[in-house]
Amino acid sequence: MTRTGPEWVPLDMGKHIGSVHKTHYAELAAGLPDLDLQNGGRILDRMAQTVVPDEALLQHFNVDFRWLVPNWVQVTERDDLEDGGYFDMWGVPYKGAHGDHYAVDTLAKAPLADCEAAEDVLNADCWPDPEDPAQFAGLRERAKHLHDTTSYVLGADAIKAGPLMSALQMRGYEQFFMDLVINPDLADAVLGKITDILCQMWTRYMNEVGEFVDLAYVTDDLGSQTSLLISPKVYRKRIKPFHTRLHQHIKKAGNCYLMVHTDGAVLPLIEDLIETGADILNPVQTSTSGMEDTSVIKEKFGDRLAFHGAMDVQQMMPGATHDELRWEVARRLKDLGSDGGYIIAPCHNIGHDIPVENTLKFFELVREMGRYPLNVDDALTPEASYFERLKREGEE
Repeated sequence: MTRTGPEWVPLDMGKHIGSVHKTHYAELAAGLPDLDLQNGGRILDRMAQTVVPDEALLQHFNVDFRWLVPNWVQVTERDDLEDGGYFDMWGVPYKGAHGDHYAVDTLAKAPLADCEAAEDVLNADCWPDPEDPAQFAGLRERAKHLHDTTSYVLGADAIKAGPLMSALQMRGYEQFFMDLVINPDLADAVLGKITDILCQMWTRYMNEVGEFVDLAYVTDDLGSQTSLLISPKVYRKRIKPFHTRLHQHIKKAGNCYLMVHTDGAVLPLIEDLIETGADILNPVQTSTSGMEDTSVIKEKFGDRLAFHGAMDVQQMMPGATHDELRWEVARRLKDLGSDGGYIIAPCHNIGHDIPVENTLKFFELVREMGRYPLNVDDALTPEASYFERLKREGEE
């Protein structure tokens, strides 16, 4: 991957996986009284209850990206739950969780649960309309305005679906994991139908914004905290062909780079993701098994892949001291960004369990430390590592 020398490590925030929870946003607004933040009630991702960040906040934090987010369409409300809920455009049921977020309702019936054969999948009545013009309404005008009047990196944010993720939700997690092994024809029908619809949606999406965007973002989780969700063998045989078809379709339709999101311990599949067409890997979740040593990941894959994220919001940002946060920023900058090829960002949403002081400190540290030539070695004393502190405490 050929790169020119950058002036600074680019900083990202604001896409649907990578914004700020509404509760934390209110705390940020209180902590930044000089900014007139108006978007506290404007929800970006209903499931995660994140907020559309105000332009004033993005400029204050020196964020280098602006994201075009598809509109939520074909969603129906549920009235059978005390905490509320909805069915998404794929017919997947969601339930509320005390106002903090929504989650897939695994106790409710999955939309493809009754399918017994491939033809049942193809004839199911739960499939969304991929040609719905409301999904991308207004995005062309916003994309053109940003392209013509700013120098931000422009991204086409993900359609909230992925071949594996959507198959698990539409079929039921346990059932689809079994389908992959004992009913591969049905599994392929589910994956194929989802991929067909996503390709149609991305064609329409790129017809609107493709001439203006620099990259596109796709999501499909493949890992847990400690391992892959499925074996590499099953991934390569059953899932990878559909990822390859979708990823190559998007890159051709948009003539842009592709950022692929997968949470978890996915080190064994990074080579495969490169082969599907990934140019950038997100989120590099350093709190999961095998993803801790970012220097090794960079050495092995950095000539063919750029990296996005790596600032852990699951453990580190909620619990780190400011010295430990400085160490973490310095470590990831050195490991992943010494010769370019790194976009620094929180590896997921900034949640309400993160102290607002740590959020503000993170963006301050990026401004302080993220310009080339990087000068971060003084911050990398071993005793300042948050994860090393956890390890020491666990041994005591």
